[in-house]
Amino acid sequence: MSVRRIWTLAEANALVPRLSLLVGAQMRRAFDIDQRLRAMRARGQGERLLVMIEGEEALDPDERALRAELLVYEEGWRSIEELGVAVKDPRIGLCDFLGQIEGRDVWLCWRYGERAVEHWHELDQGFSGRKPIGIPSKPLYN
Repeated sequence: MSVRRIWTLAEANALVPRLSLLVGAQMRRAFDIDQRLRAMRARGQGERLLVMIEGEEALDPDERALRAELLVYEEGWRSIEELGVAVKDPRIGLCDFLGQIEGRDVWLCWRYGERAVEHWHELDQGFSGRKPIGIPSKPLYN
């Protein structure tokens, strides 16, 4: 999904509590999936992963459970993107809101665990280019 909604800082921050819950659930799912994958590899089932994810071959109960969990995980990120939020790095819960500062489009940047959206970066930069929002000379607007 391409993100087209322009968010104000207030709108983005109003979504943070809900986003925290959604991303937190996704982070827990990722941990559970990782544990299942490690267990499969430890049992020597690593070669079954591709078949399990993409194939039509008969799956054992553990493989079916993992496949279902992977589908729920993918759908969880898709549902966040459907809110108009860009998921930038699911491993760390990094999400961006398309916003504006002083009339130009920027990413309002939020990471799981942060209480509010307090950083931004240019559209062509990533997490390493984050800057504190501070007080711009013009208000953040649509």
